[in-house]
Amino acid sequence: MAIDVLGRLVEIWSKQPLDEFFADRIFQPLGMIDTAFHVDVDKIHRFAACYDPSEGGGMSGINSQHTHIRKSGGVGIKLNDTPHRSHYTKAPKILSGGGGLTSTIGDYGRFCQMLLQKGELDGARILGRKTVEFMTVNQLPNNKDMAAMGQAVWSESSTEGIGYGLGMAVVIDAPTTQVIRSTGEYFWGGAASTAFWVDPAEDLFVVLMTQLIPSSFYPLRNELRVATYQALTN
Repeated sequence: MAIDVLGRLVEIWSKQPLDEFFADRIFQPLGMIDTAFHVDVDKIHRFAACYDPSEGGGMSGINSQHTHIRKSGGVGIKLNDTPHRSHYTKAPKILSGGGGLTSTIGDYGRFCQMLLQKGELDGARILGRKTVEFMTVNQLPNNKDMAAMGQAVWSESSTEGIGYGLGMAVVIDAPTTQVIRSTGEYFWGGAASTAFWVDPAEDLFVVLMTQLIPSSFYPLRNELRVATYQALTN
């Protein structure tokens, strides 16, 4: 909720609605032409449907590490949100600082590349170098991980070895996470199993766009991490 509050403060300080501020200060400078709080009519044909598991996997189990749906023979899916009837076809009444944008892999990739390059992309400076460096280090007291501050699991991911920066999770001890990755990686995910991470040590970023609700439906993120790092050869 803290980032929702920050979104409202941005509106007050800038004297702009959040969608206009994002467009003027982030999306247009970065060339993110398909990112907004709703999908325009002429882009609906490119908008993906979203799905739920046909059984189990409810949002009530999202903070459990035992909610993965991996039965023999698999579990079917059912439609959650169809593009032409989606609530994303209309502008929301409340513009959230913490979620609700629609985007594409290409647009989000440009955003991640900006972060990887310490706040700049193609001549557009969005954040200062030192700002990005400060955002992406653990801000929790005494350099604790999130497991020490609260619940040990969120969605499909353990929080052991994971700290919290200013707006994203930060890996403070890669071996403790028990997933192949780099200390110093920062990341976050969305409700439909979407995810991104930026790994400065390997000079890479990854964007995962999916349509599965909730994020505990299948451990896509960890499997993608393993596949990504196994592919590195130098």
